[in-house]
Amino acid sequence: MNNLKLYSEVSLYLGLQSKEEVVTFSAFDVERNRFFFASSTNSVYTTHLSSFQNEGAWRRTSLPVEVDRIELEDGDCITSFDYVMEKEALLLGTQSGLMLLHNVDGKFTEVVGQVEGGVRCISPSPDGDLLCIITGFEQMLVMTHDWDLLYETSLRDLPDGVDSPISWRGDGKYFATLSDESESTSLLKRLKVWERDSGVLHAASELKLFVEPVLDWMPSGAKIACVYDRKAENKCPSIVFYERNGLERSLFSINEEVDSTIKMLKWNCSSDLLAALVRCENYECLKIWFFSNNHWYLKQEIRFSRQDKVSFMWDPVKPLQLICWTLSGQVTLYSFIWKTAVMENSTALVIDDSRILVTPLSLSLMPPPMYLFNLRFPSAVRDIAFYSRNSKNWLAAFLSNGCLCVVEFPPNDIWEELEGREFNVEACISDMSLGSFIHFIWLHSHRILAVSHYGFSHSNLSHTSLSEDRLLGYRLQEIELVCSEDHVPGSVTCSGWRANVSNQISLEDLVIGIAPNHVSKSTAFVQFYGGKIYEHAPKLGISMGTLKYDERSFSSSCPWMSVVPVGNSGLLIFGLDELSRLHVNGKILCNNCSSFSFYSNLADQVITHLILSTKQDFLFIVDIYDILHGELEKYTDFVHVSKRREDDNVNFINIWERAAKIAGVLHGDEAAVILQTTRGNLESIYPRKLVLSSICNALVQRRFRDSLLMLRRHRIDFNVIVDHCSWQLFLHSASEFVRQVNSLNYITEFVCAIKNENIMETSYKKFNFQPSSKEARDVQARCSIGRDATNKVSSVLQAIRMGLEEQLPESPARELCILTTLARSDPPALEEALERIKVIREMELLGSEDPRRISYPSAEEALKHLLWLSDPEPVFQAALGLYDLNLAAIVALNSQRDPKEFLPFLQELELLPLDLMRYNIDLKLCRFEKALKHIVSAGDAYYADCMNLMKQNPQLFPLGLQLISDPAKKSQILEAWGDHLSDEKHYEDAATTYLCCTSLEKALKSYRCCGNWSGVLTVAGLLKLGREEIIQLAHELCEELQALGKPGEAAKISLEYCGDVNNGLSLLISAREWEEALRVALMHNRQDLISEVKTASLDCASALFGEYEEGLEKVGKYLARYLAVRQRRLLLAAKIQSEEQAMTDLDDDAASEASSNLSGMSAYTMGSRNSRVTSISSSATSKARDIRRQRKRGKIRPGSAGEEMALVDHLKGMAPTAGAKRELKSLLLCLAMLGEVEIVRKLQCAGENFQLSQMAALRLAEDTVPNDIMDEHAHTLEHYTQKMRGEVQTSESFFWRCKVFPPP
Repeated sequence: MNNLKLYSEVSLYLGLQSKEEVVTFSAFDVERNRFFFASSTNSVYTTHLSSFQNEGAWRRTSLPVEVDRIELEDGDCITSFDYVMEKEALLLGTQSGLMLLHNVDGKFTEVVGQVEGGVRCISPSPDGDLLCIITGFEQMLVMTHDWDLLYETSLRDLPDGVDSPISWRGDGKYFATLSDESESTSLLKRLKVWERDSGVLHAASELKLFVEPVLDWMPSGAKIACVYDRKAENKCPSIVFYERNGLERSLFSINEEVDSTIKMLKWNCSSDLLAALVRCENYECLKIWFFSNNHWYLKQEIRFSRQDKVSFMWDPVKPLQLICWTLSGQVTLYSFIWKTAVMENSTALVIDDSRILVTPLSLSLMPPPMYLFNLRFPSAVRDIAFYSRNSKNWLAAFLSNGCLCVVEFPPNDIWEELEGREFNVEACISDMSLGSFIHFIWLHSHRILAVSHYGFSHSNLSHTSLSEDRLLGYRLQEIELVCSEDHVPGSVTCSGWRANVSNQISLEDLVIGIAPNHVSKSTAFVQFYGGKIYEHAPKLGISMGTLKYDERSFSSSCPWMSVVPVGNSGLLIFGLDELSRLHVNGKILCNNCSSFSFYSNLADQVITHLILSTKQDFLFIVDIYDILHGELEKYTDFVHVSKRREDDNVNFINIWERAAKIAGVLHGDEAAVILQTTRGNLESIYPRKLVLSSICNALVQRRFRDSLLMLRRHRIDFNVIVDHCSWQLFLHSASEFVRQVNSLNYITEFVCAIKNENIMETSYKKFNFQPSSKEARDVQARCSIGRDATNKVSSVLQAIRMGLEEQLPESPARELCILTTLARSDPPALEEALERIKVIREMELLGSEDPRRISYPSAEEALKHLLWLSDPEPVFQAALGLYDLNLAAIVALNSQRDPKEFLPFLQELELLPLDLMRYNIDLKLCRFEKALKHIVSAGDAYYADCMNLMKQNPQLFPLGLQLISDPAKKSQILEAWGDHLSDEKHYEDAATTYLCCTSLEKALKSYRCCGNWSGVLTVAGLLKLGREEIIQLAHELCEELQALGKPGEAAKISLEYCGDVNNGLSLLISAREWEEALRVALMHNRQDLISEVKTASLDCASALFGEYEEGLEKVGKYLARYLAVRQRRLLLAAKIQSEEQAMTDLDDDAASEASSNLSGMSAYTMGSRNSRVTSISSSATSKARDIRRQRKRGKIRPGSAGEEMALVDHLKGMAPTAGAKRELKSLLLCLAMLGEVEIVRKLQCAGENFQLSQMAALRLAEDTVPNDIMDEHAHTLEHYTQKMRGEVQTSESFFWRCKVFPPP
């Protein structure tokens, strides 16, 4: 699916020394890239191939050469000529039989041998070890490069003046010749294959009319190419292929005149192109064929004048470079590229001789040589340009005879009607020569921009009306096209076109390629040698200064060049050079690209994705957005990734066939990439990334039916339709969705696929398709009012159900689809579905003549459909929930249940009163609220059942209080509720409930159980207990509170209810409420109590001094230990990391394992990275280990993996609590009131130092945890303490301080 494009043609003259001198032979030096020519005057011309490939090649006319004269005797001349790499010299054979070795560098010639009869042919073996020589006496000599003769074989006489052909196989083990039969007088010949080492005849063909000396063995060794002379059959020559065993494999005709002859036949070095020099009546032509899908395509034809007598050879190392020369010394270097035959609109235009095979791949994926229809031209097609705009298509073809042809196609939607037809295309009429096109493109529907050359031997074979002297060289020209015939709709316009050159500019540099600018119409980009790019404007020419886009120029010549629009009137210029580097806007995007193409959504013709294949056979799908914003890390530099990452990566596909390349792309909804394998087959793949992009694009355009069809075709989750822009937004489009799809089968599939999951955030999150999030959020906020905003399934199916009722007419299928939406809701709306079935059943029972009956399915069909979608048991329960026993029986029968299971139960219910029946059904279905309502409605006789139901289901107590109005019964309900709360140990709520029903004893008991002494004493007052009883109760409460560790509250009871001042003061001191204790002592004016408070407060201050001193010591100890552990861990991690970097063959999984083991190492355990004991431990062992860790969480185990974090946790735990700070503040104030000012100052200083040290140590530890670097000078406790002291002066953490005592 490729065409062979000539992208560079450079012709230079050899500069022969006389007009009579002609070029006779050539040879090539592969190592030094030198070219040698031998002339009729026995001169040797040496030139370098690089002379054709530099920047100034177009501006020169002659080759820089070195000339050596070979001195021969008068009458002697060179008859064979080749380069021997092992000798680094030219080997020449002469008519007199001399064998000369000419050293070009040393400028000397030596005679290495002489053979009788003269030298007719010299052919070195491909490895250079042997030389095969054919003499004028029909002798074939095979010798080494040291001139030792291995063997000699006699051949049949050859016609005078005809060279004996010798062709070696690529590995040099065999060679082939064409020979006459010794006993035959006819022109029949045999193809003979000889063994190299022994000279034994290996195989010989049958006698055929071979054309001599045309013979070439394919370098790969598969086929030997020869030519049949078929004039006797009144046919043109055919190229035939033989195998090594002498058997004919295949042949094809060259499609020329009967009198035409083939003078040369050569394979290129990669064995995929076969070139032949054909001599016709009026011209000579160079034809190049390519084989694919068992068909030989003529891909190029270059014509020459017969007087030129052209010869050619392929470059020995570059398969797409060919060198031609004429007798007069004009040497031309042709450089070809394979260019995809698939145009931008996915139409394949395959060149085959004088035909173009046309196949729109969007209609049918048929590989050449098959096609939809074909175009036939007056001569072979050399190059084509295609233009498509607004469903109209134009094709321009440049022919080997120098003519230009133009074809206008009908719209694509009627191309199927052209199947199998052939259209003859006429050449454009022109008043002047158009030259020979090297590059040409369409600027718009009636203008072509072309790079042409004039004045060379093959550039002006068509009619010429102007002086060629004025047009010599290369020119950039605009060609205006006018059609004199009206285009007939539905047909192909092949004639009536006129082409005239409207503007011409002389070019001084080699043009590599041109590409149209799709953003700015009628302009184009021209790429010169070296990758320099300039923009061309109509009739304004090329500005070599002001219009140069430096940032878009490539760093090297890129024969494959494309300019694509990327949105917002922007564009990107892509180029692929011969080193497989893909350039974009002057930067190298990929270093191993083998082919590339682009994908567009077709809505606005803007390119959204770059498709490229790599030499490692990966197909990458690259977002243009990522290229524009430089976000290319996800593409892993377009190189091979591990198998584990390959499964997760959505940006590339592994191409299953080696060396397959991108042939084209199907744009829009098709979202397909077409690959062509090396054997010619076409394969279409659908990258999930492109498919999802096309689906999302269709959803943005609200093309729901197209989106659904794509989802079905590619088996993608239907939830994409709902989740793409949030399901809340879809609710507004559900009716339109139903209208567009208009297929109940498709809608049913869609309904069954909906699930409560955002598929774009789970399965397809890695594709990263971003919808209009702001719009989605706004709609979600609006839709959350009046709907279940958290239930996607129910909301979407409800919207679909409404859409079905609005958009589609009533029908049995629609009703079944509605039932499907109810059954698939979450939770299933089975009762509503059964209600609809119940209506249908009632219509059937009434025998109504309502015409709507035909719009509904039968009740049995509807019920079976519902049972097929749901489990039978929930449907049976839903039928019971409707209190329709007949419907429940029908459901049970259709669900294949045994009547013995359900009939007795239904019959028993049928005998009960209505409320009791419903009560029993609600109990069975666990609908307790409805059951309570129905049992209350049954009357007072069932009050006991009502109470039992509430006791068994306490959540019913509030409803029972609403349903029952009798005050006595309400009290019973409240008391029962209180008993339940008391049993559940909710004593506060239980006490309140008891108070509501005036059960004071139970209320007092509940308050006492929860420790609410205030509530206990209040209820005791309500019970009107005596004073002694209250005092006794107060003593008991005081003891209980002391036991519960609440001495402060016990002190209040002791002081307020018991009147025990001594005990109350002791309790206040125990509670460390120093200010309150001092107040009570002073209130009673008792010196003994004041002394007791003072003594206790001084003892407490002394204890705190010791605690703070010990705390400071622990903070320093823990911090020093933490810093030491941290430092050793960092050193160990750095050592292991350096070792891992040296292991270049480490797999991703092994690296992950090593890092996991590292995280489990402490600073004192080396561990084994190869150990897998922990990875295979059982779940029971893991649970036991977790339990042990929880038990030992408060301990620090030296050398353990968690020692660092344990130390940090201990530092956190050493911070003073809020209660301790309040107690410290109260103590400081009490001591100040007692006159102990110096103690207060010292105590505040000690507490402040401890708290600052703890905070500084914790800050230091937290700062070093995420860092891999330790600073011995900055990471110290002293430094952080000073830092913290300045930060916390006004901090709430130090609210306990007295400002009258400033910090030290």
